[in-house]
Amino acid sequence: MDKILYIDCFSGISGDMMLGALIDLGLDEDFLIAELKKLPVKGYKIIVKKNSDYKISCTDFKVEISDMHTSRNYAEIKEIIKSSSLKESVKKTALSIFKVLAAAESKVHSVTIDKLHFHEVGALDSIIDIVGTAIGLDYFDLKKIYAAQVPLGSGYVNTAHGKLPVPAPATAEILKGVPVYAGDFDFEVTTPTGAAILRSSVDSFCKIPFTNIDKIGYGSGSRKNDKIPNLLRLFLCGEDIHSDKDTGDIREEALSEGFDFEEIIILSANIDDMNPELMAHLTDKILKENALDVWTEPVFMKKNRQAVKLNVLCSRKEEIKLSKLIFRESTTLGIRRVRTGRFFLERKEDLLKLPYGEVKIKIGYLKGEIITCSPEYDSCRQLALKTSKPLKDIYRDVGRFFSTR
Repeated sequence: MDKILYIDCFSGISGDMMLGALIDLGLDEDFLIAELKKLPVKGYKIIVKKNSDYKISCTDFKVEISDMHTSRNYAEIKEIIKSSSLKESVKKTALSIFKVLAAAESKVHSVTIDKLHFHEVGALDSIIDIVGTAIGLDYFDLKKIYAAQVPLGSGYVNTAHGKLPVPAPATAEILKGVPVYAGDFDFEVTTPTGAAILRSSVDSFCKIPFTNIDKIGYGSGSRKNDKIPNLLRLFLCGEDIHSDKDTGDIREEALSEGFDFEEIIILSANIDDMNPELMAHLTDKILKENALDVWTEPVFMKKNRQAVKLNVLCSRKEEIKLSKLIFRESTTLGIRRVRTGRFFLERKEDLLKLPYGEVKIKIGYLKGEIITCSPEYDSCRQLALKTSKPLKDIYRDVGRFFSTR
């Protein structure tokens, strides 16, 4: 069965935390050490031990360095990885992580990648952390990797370039476009290496998906924090119930029966302090912004207060734009998001000629056969106003004339 990994970085992420969590999750320690020996490097010792920081059993991973060669350029690091006898998939992942780091460092320091000279991330322990992570991700044969929003910490960090603000410039550059927050920390919790691991391997940053948890692993960090456990948590899960494969299978089955399937999003908010006239204005604007549908429902909130529940059906590419619109035009402080799917018929729009005018209609097809016809309200209403006919009579005539054409 396909497996997914969820990286719960509630206390940040670094290379050693990632490897500790992978070992705690089930990565065989002897296998990892044997694979790392395929790198053409020496002068290090791996120390793995169990501990119970914050009363939670976790794994601590550390690299002791005797070879103090702490500076390598990007070309040297690529050659070390490429010349090893590691699996090609492991090499590809490790090189991808280093490329993310190199791109960020080169931009921050205004140096071309080819001339970039690493310091901390060029040290041997960082090479072991990154290549070890690549070995661990390959070990579990993952289909997808998800991660939570990323805490950064605060304060300052000492680097080869001097004291820098947290997040370090390279970390900030790497995590552009990724959901981040400072968190309740007065030190660095997400390192450049940790950020690069996330950026190069994570498919989506989100809450844990609808899935089944099989195993959980904890990796410990080097800094102790009295407020929040300094741990990285990994969830190894069964196949994401909303994975692309599952969606593809559903769609293929639906198409074989003559209709279609797509993933969609439902946005909703309970609102009890908004003028109903403003709600009508908002629903009109939502429909003009490519929502698939919008509707309201009467609900009762806490203390039995009457309210309106706003519901918006939309595609995934439209959800952020529509969420921003709801925040701007309503009084809600929060919007719920549910990922779901819908089956739908092939449909076409057409004009139906009646004895006294034309109206727009929607026609639904199942395997090429017309099975439903729906008149467009606005079109029928305009004809009713123009002819002074009752709207119900126009609806009746649409059904009667459509069946005889």
